Amino acid sequence: MSTTKLPSQAEDFPAWYVEVVKRAELAEHGPAKGSMIIKPHGYAIWELTQRALDDRFKATGHQNLYFPLLIPMSLLSKEADHVEGFAPQVAVVTRGGGQELEEPLAIRPSSESIIWHTYRRWIQSYRDLPLLYNQWGNVMRWEMRTRLFLRTSEFLWQEGHTAHATAAEAMEEALRMLEVYREVAEDVLGIPVFKGRKSPGERFPGAEETFTIEGLMRDAKALQCGTSHFLGQNFAKAYDVTFLDADGQLDHPWATSWGFSTRMVGATIMANGDDAGLRLPPAVAPIQVVIVPIFRTDEERASVLPVAEGLREDLAATGVRVRLDDRDQHRPGYKFAEWELKGVPVRIELGPRDVAAGHAILASRLGGEKERIPLAEIAPGMAARLASVQRELFADALAYREANTHEISSFDAFASGVEERGGFWIGAWCGDGDCEAEIGAKTKASIRFLPLEVTDPGAGCMHCGKPGAEVATWARAY
Repeated sequence: MSTTKLPSQAEDFPAWYVEVVKRAELAEHGPAKGSMIIKPHGYAIWELTQRALDDRFKATGHQNLYFPLLIPMSLLSKEADHVEGFAPQVAVVTRGGGQELEEPLAIRPSSESIIWHTYRRWIQSYRDLPLLYNQWGNVMRWEMRTRLFLRTSEFLWQEGHTAHATAAEAMEEALRMLEVYREVAEDVLGIPVFKGRKSPGERFPGAEETFTIEGLMRDAKALQCGTSHFLGQNFAKAYDVTFLDADGQLDHPWATSWGFSTRMVGATIMANGDDAGLRLPPAVAPIQVVIVPIFRTDEERASVLPVAEGLREDLAATGVRVRLDDRDQHRPGYKFAEWELKGVPVRIELGPRDVAAGHAILASRLGGEKERIPLAEIAPGMAARLASVQRELFADALAYREANTHEISSFDAFASGVEERGGFWIGAWCGDGDCEAEIGAKTKASIRFLPLEVTDPGAGCMHCGKPGAEVATWARAY
């Protein structure tokens, strides 16, 4: 671990992020351009996030399955908007086994095409519906400018793909999964998010409506944290999927898809970190508590380590993810700095005097304060302590977002404000895509979301002055 000071967030946030990812041993670049090697500490955060999502998927009636990575190009090209939207990002395999392939194969950028090709065989009657399926896997989207976790050519995610007998059922599903994403982002990852709709220009290719959760990072830039799409009957029609409804009439099923990716590891870093490194929410901290024994002599070591090990066992028995750092090659100060950088929520310091007095020192990663706690009280009280840290971390991120959310009084105020301060900016928009594009070109900001239900802004468009059709929230974004 490097002992040089991290760049500060205020002075150079991108450099801070890169150094935290590297020094906290979360990930590194792979040998292929745009690829990423996720190291154990980073992958453990993803595993815990994955578990939180998967438990909620199953609780809402979904099942996991798996589809192939390679998709015949003829399938991908059947839904015109879909293939056009992904065309610049699709990687294509043209040779295999030393020979030219009869048909090129796309490395999946998303799986709607192969899944709806398959659903044609699986759906015949309304009795076959709904199909509530989810896939955990990887996708490939050829990116020109990459950043670890946030935007890489290959990334890990889940993609839900459901089919329904009616539009109302599909819309209900899309919104249900959006709420699952909100719950995981806020209650698990500690990231406050807004729920909303994407503007038509920002929708997923082939979707009739895209719903999103949007978070604000500590550099006052927005990040799309998860999306849920109401696909209408577009994919069912493109892949000729039909079913007999309860009245014996032939119809196309209604569809949703929704995805949440390893980008959210990056979001957790950027929404919660500080100048000292990671501040991990206990719900996804691979190590929730670290015990650092302090000793100078073999005699002190012999008195401290058994007590430290007993404390580790007591904490583990209560379900706490705990590590006893008994490495001899590093001094306590080095260990303190390492675990602070890696975001461990609670550190326990235990020396010979502490053992003799029957207590230990607990240090909070969130606020840095230290407390002297009787050894017998540490394990029984740790779950409540970690829950408190989880709440406080979210409250801190929420306060930051609220301080950086602004009402638009005029276009000029918005343009200068988003340049100088960043953050979310809320104001009236006419609903015209050309106006949206002009605003984006002038400010480098985009519409991050519209309210879930159309809301009358009660004012003219902040840019063109035409009657306002929507209340739009703008920000510069990753």
